[in-house]
Amino acid sequence: MARKPRVHFPGALYHVIARGNKGVKVFNDDKDYSLYLDLLKEYKNHFGFLLYAYVLMPTHVHLLIGVGEVAVSKVMQRLQFRYTRNYNLRHKSWGHLFQGRYKAILCEKDSYLLELSAYIHLNPVRSGMVKDPGHYQWSSYRCYLRGRGGEWVDSDFILSQYSKQKANARREYGRFTKSRAIQGHREDFYELRDQRFLGGEEFVEKVHENLKETVFYIYDLSIREIVSKVSLVLEVHEDLIYSISRNRPGAWGRAVVGYWGRKLGGYSIKEVAEHFQRDPVAISQGIKKVEEKTREDKVFTRKMAALEEFLTRGKNRKILS
Repeated sequence: MARKPRVHFPGALYHVIARGNKGVKVFNDDKDYSLYLDLLKEYKNHFGFLLYAYVLMPTHVHLLIGVGEVAVSKVMQRLQFRYTRNYNLRHKSWGHLFQGRYKAILCEKDSYLLELSAYIHLNPVRSGMVKDPGHYQWSSYRCYLRGRGGEWVDSDFILSQYSKQKANARREYGRFTKSRAIQGHREDFYELRDQRFLGGEEFVEKVHENLKETVFYIYDLSIREIVSKVSLVLEVHEDLIYSISRNRPGAWGRAVVGYWGRKLGGYSIKEVAEHFQRDPVAISQGIKKVEEKTREDKVFTRKMAALEEFLTRGKNRKILS
Protein backbone atom coordinates (compact mmCIF):
# COMPACT_ATOMS: atom_id res chain seq x y z
CA MET A 1 0.00 0.00 0.00
CA ALA A 2 1.35 3.42 -0.93
CA ARG A 3 2.51 5.65 1.89
CA LYS A 4 0.14 8.45 2.75
CA PRO A 5 1.53 12.01 2.81
CA ARG A 6 2.44 13.44 6.19
CA VAL A 7 -0.16 15.70 7.74
CA HIS A 8 0.66 19.12 9.18
CA PHE A 9 -1.35 21.77 10.96
CA PRO A 10 -0.38 24.12 13.82
CA GLY A 11 -1.04 22.53 17.20
CA ALA A 12 -0.75 18.95 15.95
CA LEU A 13 0.75 16.38 18.34
CA TYR A 14 3.18 13.80 16.95
CA HIS A 15 4.77 10.71 18.40
CA VAL A 16 8.01 10.54 16.41
CA ILE A 17 10.10 7.36 16.27
CA ALA A 18 13.46 7.33 14.48
CA ARG A 19 15.34 4.01 14.36
CA GLY A 20 18.88 3.13 13.43
CA ASN A 21 19.36 1.81 9.90
CA LYS A 22 19.11 -2.00 10.00
CA GLY A 23 18.94 -1.85 13.80
CA VAL A 24 22.40 -0.35 14.29
CA LYS A 25 23.26 1.80 17.29
CA VAL A 26 22.76 5.51 16.80
CA PHE A 27 24.35 6.40 20.15
CA ASN A 28 27.65 4.86 21.19
CA ASP A 29 28.77 7.09 24.03
CA ASP A 30 27.74 10.06 26.17
CA LYS A 31 29.04 12.53 23.60
CA ASP A 32 26.61 11.12 21.02
CA TYR A 33 23.65 11.46 23.37
CA SER A 34 24.68 14.97 24.36
CA LEU A 35 25.14 16.01 20.73
CA TYR A 36 21.64 14.86 19.80
CA LEU A 37 20.11 16.74 22.74
CA ASP A 38 22.07 19.90 21.93
CA LEU A 39 20.77 19.80 18.35
CA LEU A 40 17.25 19.08 19.57
CA LYS A 41 17.38 22.14 21.83
CA GLU A 42 18.80 24.26 19.02
CA TYR A 43 16.04 23.37 16.59
CA LYS A 44 13.37 23.69 19.27
CA ASN A 45 14.45 27.30 19.79
CA HIS A 46 14.76 27.90 16.05
CA PHE A 47 11.45 26.37 14.92
CA GLY A 48 9.39 26.98 18.05
CA PHE A 49 7.85 23.54 18.54
CA LEU A 50 6.82 22.09 21.91
CA LEU A 51 8.71 19.09 23.29
CA TYR A 52 6.53 17.21 25.77
CA ALA A 53 8.75 14.15 26.20
CA TYR A 54 11.78 12.38 24.77
CA VAL A 55 13.90 9.31 25.30
CA LEU A 56 17.15 8.46 23.52
CA MET A 57 17.73 4.71 23.37
CA PRO A 58 20.89 3.08 21.96
CA THR A 59 19.20 2.13 18.67
CA HIS A 60 16.29 4.57 18.41
CA VAL A 61 14.67 7.82 19.51
CA HIS A 62 11.16 8.68 20.74
CA LEU A 63 9.95 12.30 20.70
CA LEU A 64 6.55 13.70 21.67
CA ILE A 65 6.27 16.97 19.75
CA GLY A 66 3.60 19.66 19.43
CA VAL A 67 4.26 21.63 16.24
CA GLY A 68 3.65 25.26 15.40
CA GLU A 69 3.85 26.73 11.92
CA VAL A 70 6.83 24.58 10.90
CA ALA A 71 6.02 20.99 9.90
CA VAL A 72 7.53 18.11 11.86
CA SER A 73 9.09 16.85 8.61
CA LYS A 74 11.30 19.95 8.35
CA VAL A 75 12.32 19.65 12.00
CA MET A 76 13.29 15.99 11.67
CA GLN A 77 15.09 16.38 8.34
CA ARG A 78 17.35 19.08 9.77
CA LEU A 79 17.87 17.27 13.07
CA GLN A 80 18.65 13.85 11.57
CA PHE A 81 20.92 15.27 8.88
CA ARG A 82 23.01 17.37 11.28
CA TYR A 83 23.32 14.56 13.81
CA THR A 84 24.26 11.96 11.18
CA ARG A 85 26.91 14.22 9.65
CA ASN A 86 28.51 14.90 13.04
CA TYR A 87 28.23 11.27 14.09
CA ASN A 88 29.99 10.07 10.94
CA LEU A 89 32.80 12.61 11.43
CA ARG A 90 33.30 11.57 15.06
CA HIS A 91 33.26 7.83 14.40
CA LYS A 92 34.90 7.93 10.96
CA SER A 93 31.91 6.20 9.40
CA TRP A 94 29.69 6.97 6.42
CA GLY A 95 26.25 6.32 4.96
CA HIS A 96 22.76 6.50 6.42
CA LEU A 97 22.62 6.23 10.19
CA PHE A 98 18.82 6.27 10.55
CA GLN A 99 16.19 4.36 8.63
CA GLY A 100 15.13 6.29 5.55
CA ARG A 101 11.67 7.23 6.79
CA TYR A 102 11.09 7.96 10.46
CA LYS A 103 7.60 7.41 11.84
CA ALA A 104 5.52 10.45 12.79
CA ILE A 105 2.16 9.46 14.25
CA LEU A 106 -0.44 12.23 14.46
CA CYS A 107 -2.11 11.73 17.85
CA GLU A 108 -5.34 12.86 19.43
CA LYS A 109 -3.97 15.11 22.15
CA ASP A 110 -6.81 14.89 24.68
CA SER A 111 -6.80 11.09 24.68
CA TYR A 112 -3.12 10.22 24.33
CA LEU A 113 -0.80 12.97 25.55
CA LEU A 114 -0.50 11.75 29.16
CA GLU A 115 -0.36 8.07 28.25
CA LEU A 116 2.25 8.57 25.54
CA SER A 117 4.49 10.67 27.77
CA ALA A 118 4.53 7.88 30.36
CA TYR A 119 5.01 5.23 27.67
CA ILE A 120 8.01 7.09 26.24
CA HIS A 121 9.58 7.55 29.67
CA LEU A 122 9.19 3.83 30.41
CA ASN A 123 11.17 2.71 27.34
CA PRO A 124 14.38 2.03 29.31
CA VAL A 125 12.39 -0.01 31.83
CA ARG A 126 10.72 -2.14 29.15
CA SER A 127 14.14 -2.70 27.57
CA GLY A 128 15.57 -3.95 30.87
CA MET A 129 18.17 -1.20 31.05
CA VAL A 130 16.90 0.18 34.39
CA LYS A 131 14.26 -0.76 36.93
CA ASP A 132 13.19 2.83 37.60
CA PRO A 133 12.70 5.37 34.78
CA GLY A 134 14.31 8.00 37.02
CA HIS A 135 17.59 6.10 36.82
CA TYR A 136 17.90 6.62 33.07
CA GLN A 137 19.90 9.68 32.12
CA TRP A 138 18.80 10.21 28.51
CA SER A 139 15.10 10.95 28.85
CA SER A 140 12.93 13.86 29.94
CA TYR A 141 11.52 11.94 32.94
CA ARG A 142 13.90 13.59 35.41
CA CYS A 143 12.76 16.99 34.13
CA TYR A 144 9.24 16.10 35.23
CA LEU A 145 10.30 14.87 38.64
CA ARG A 146 12.84 17.56 39.52
CA GLY A 147 12.35 20.45 37.13
CA ARG A 148 16.08 21.09 37.01
CA GLY A 149 18.20 20.89 33.89
CA GLY A 150 15.16 20.41 31.71
CA GLU A 151 13.61 23.85 31.51
CA TRP A 152 13.52 23.44 27.72
CA VAL A 153 11.14 20.45 28.08
CA ASP A 154 7.50 21.57 28.01
CA SER A 155 6.29 19.71 31.07
CA ASP A 156 3.95 22.37 32.52
CA PHE A 157 0.83 21.37 30.59
CA ILE A 158 1.06 17.68 31.50
CA LEU A 159 1.90 18.42 35.13
CA SER A 160 -1.03 20.84 35.34
CA GLN A 161 -3.37 17.91 34.71
CA TYR A 162 -2.47 16.52 38.13
CA SER A 163 -2.25 19.53 40.45
CA LYS A 164 -1.78 23.30 40.51
CA GLN A 165 0.97 22.74 43.07
CA LYS A 166 4.17 21.76 41.24
CA ALA A 167 5.48 19.49 44.00
CA ASN A 168 2.20 17.56 44.15
CA ALA A 169 1.98 17.43 40.35
CA ARG A 170 5.49 16.00 40.03
CA ARG A 171 4.77 13.36 42.65
CA GLU A 172 1.47 12.34 41.05
CA TYR A 173 2.98 12.20 37.57
CA GLY A 174 5.71 9.90 38.90
CA ARG A 175 3.09 7.60 40.39
CA PHE A 176 1.09 7.64 37.17
CA THR A 177 4.12 6.76 35.05
CA LYS A 178 5.27 3.90 37.26
CA SER A 179 1.73 2.51 37.40
CA ARG A 180 1.93 2.07 33.62
CA ALA A 181 5.08 -0.08 33.77
CA ILE A 182 3.02 -3.23 34.21
CA GLN A 183 1.41 -2.69 30.79
CA GLY A 184 4.62 -3.40 28.89
CA HIS A 185 4.62 -2.80 25.15
CA ARG A 186 1.47 -1.02 23.99
CA GLU A 187 0.65 -2.37 20.55
CA ASP A 188 -2.45 -0.16 20.46
CA PHE A 189 -0.19 2.92 20.21
CA TYR A 190 0.92 1.66 16.79
CA GLU A 191 -2.47 0.55 15.44
CA LEU A 192 -3.10 3.52 13.20
CA ARG A 193 -6.08 4.76 11.25
CA ASP A 194 -5.38 5.71 7.66
CA GLN A 195 -1.73 4.66 8.29
CA ARG A 196 -1.09 7.99 10.05
CA PHE A 197 -3.47 8.70 12.92
CA LEU A 198 -3.79 7.57 16.54
CA GLY A 199 -7.24 8.57 17.76
CA GLY A 200 -10.97 7.97 17.56
CA GLU A 201 -13.25 8.14 14.53
CA GLU A 202 -14.32 11.73 15.26
CA PHE A 203 -10.70 12.88 15.52
CA VAL A 204 -9.77 11.29 12.19
CA GLU A 205 -12.86 12.65 10.47
CA LYS A 206 -12.08 16.14 11.78
CA VAL A 207 -8.51 15.94 10.49
CA HIS A 208 -9.70 14.77 7.07
CA GLU A 209 -12.28 17.55 7.02
CA ASN A 210 -9.68 20.20 7.87
CA LEU A 211 -7.37 18.86 5.18
CA LYS A 212 -10.24 18.49 2.70
CA GLU A 213 -9.36 14.82 2.22
CA THR A 214 -11.93 12.21 1.26
CA VAL A 215 -12.70 9.66 3.97
CA PHE A 216 -13.26 6.05 2.90
CA TYR A 217 -15.27 3.74 5.14
CA ILE A 218 -15.50 -0.03 5.39
CA TYR A 219 -17.98 -2.17 7.28
CA ASP A 220 -17.74 -5.05 9.68
CA LEU A 221 -18.50 -7.69 7.05
CA SER A 222 -16.99 -11.14 6.60
CA ILE A 223 -16.57 -12.54 3.09
CA ARG A 224 -18.80 -15.43 4.12
CA GLU A 225 -21.59 -13.02 5.02
CA ILE A 226 -21.19 -11.18 1.71
CA VAL A 227 -21.49 -14.51 -0.13
CA SER A 228 -24.71 -15.31 1.72
CA LYS A 229 -26.37 -12.00 0.87
CA VAL A 230 -25.14 -11.94 -2.73
CA SER A 231 -26.58 -15.43 -3.12
CA LEU A 232 -30.00 -14.25 -1.95
CA VAL A 233 -30.15 -11.12 -4.11
CA LEU A 234 -28.70 -12.63 -7.30
CA GLU A 235 -30.54 -15.93 -6.72
CA VAL A 236 -27.35 -17.91 -7.18
CA HIS A 237 -26.97 -20.84 -4.79
CA GLU A 238 -23.99 -20.59 -2.45
CA ASP A 239 -22.79 -24.02 -3.57
CA LEU A 240 -22.39 -22.65 -7.09
CA ILE A 241 -20.42 -19.64 -5.85
CA TYR A 242 -18.05 -21.95 -3.99
CA SER A 243 -18.02 -24.61 -6.72
CA ILE A 244 -14.64 -25.45 -8.27
CA SER A 245 -16.30 -26.04 -11.64
CA ARG A 246 -16.27 -23.29 -14.27
CA ASN A 247 -19.98 -22.47 -14.22
CA ARG A 248 -20.94 -18.93 -15.30
CA PRO A 249 -23.44 -18.18 -12.47
CA GLY A 250 -20.84 -19.19 -9.85
CA ALA A 251 -18.09 -17.09 -11.48
CA TRP A 252 -20.44 -14.10 -11.66
CA GLY A 253 -21.39 -14.54 -8.02
CA ARG A 254 -17.72 -14.63 -6.99
CA ALA A 255 -17.09 -11.48 -9.03
CA VAL A 256 -19.91 -9.62 -7.27
CA VAL A 257 -18.65 -10.85 -3.88
CA GLY A 258 -15.17 -9.61 -4.79
CA TYR A 259 -16.57 -6.24 -5.85
CA TRP A 260 -18.43 -5.67 -2.58
CA GLY A 261 -15.67 -7.32 -0.54
CA ARG A 262 -13.22 -4.69 -1.75
CA LYS A 263 -15.62 -1.74 -1.63
CA LEU A 264 -17.43 -2.44 1.65
CA GLY A 265 -15.17 -4.83 3.53
CA GLY A 266 -11.75 -3.50 2.58
CA TYR A 267 -10.59 -6.94 1.43
CA SER A 268 -7.80 -7.28 -1.13
CA ILE A 269 -8.22 -9.30 -4.32
CA LYS A 270 -5.73 -11.76 -2.88
CA GLU A 271 -7.86 -12.26 0.25
CA VAL A 272 -11.00 -12.83 -1.82
CA ALA A 273 -9.15 -15.25 -4.10
CA GLU A 274 -7.80 -17.20 -1.13
CA HIS A 275 -11.29 -17.42 0.34
CA PHE A 276 -12.56 -19.09 -2.84
CA GLN A 277 -9.28 -20.90 -3.55
CA ARG A 278 -9.15 -19.25 -6.95
CA ASP A 279 -6.61 -17.40 -9.07
CA PRO A 280 -6.41 -13.69 -8.10
CA VAL A 281 -6.25 -12.77 -11.80
CA ALA A 282 -9.61 -14.45 -12.42
CA ILE A 283 -11.17 -12.62 -9.46
CA SER A 284 -9.73 -9.31 -10.68
CA GLN A 285 -11.09 -9.80 -14.19
CA GLY A 286 -14.51 -10.68 -12.77
CA ILE A 287 -14.57 -7.52 -10.65
CA LYS A 288 -13.78 -5.40 -13.72
CA LYS A 289 -16.77 -6.95 -15.52
CA VAL A 290 -19.01 -6.08 -12.56
CA GLU A 291 -17.72 -2.49 -12.63
CA GLU A 292 -18.46 -2.24 -16.37
CA LYS A 293 -21.97 -3.67 -15.99
CA THR A 294 -22.68 -1.28 -13.12
CA ARG A 295 -21.81 1.66 -15.37
CA GLU A 296 -23.73 0.41 -18.43
CA ASP A 297 -26.82 -1.46 -17.14
CA LYS A 298 -29.33 0.67 -15.20
CA VAL A 299 -31.36 -2.33 -14.05
CA PHE A 300 -28.24 -4.02 -12.70
CA THR A 301 -27.17 -0.72 -11.08
CA ARG A 302 -30.45 -0.57 -9.14
CA LYS A 303 -30.01 -4.18 -8.04
CA MET A 304 -26.48 -3.42 -6.83
CA ALA A 305 -27.75 -0.39 -4.90
CA ALA A 306 -30.30 -2.60 -3.17
CA LEU A 307 -27.57 -5.16 -2.45
CA GLU A 308 -25.36 -2.47 -0.91
CA GLU A 309 -28.18 -1.37 1.39
CA PHE A 310 -28.81 -5.01 2.32
CA LEU A 311 -25.12 -5.62 3.09
CA THR A 312 -24.61 -2.50 5.21
CA ARG A 313 -27.91 -2.44 7.10
CA GLY A 314 -27.19 -2.34 10.83
CA LYS A 315 -23.45 -2.72 10.32
CA ASN A 316 -20.83 -0.66 12.15
CA ARG A 317 -18.52 1.25 9.86
CA LYS A 318 -14.94 2.34 10.37
CA ILE A 319 -12.43 4.45 8.47
CA LEU A 320 -10.36 2.47 6.01
CA SER A 321 -6.74 2.41 7.21
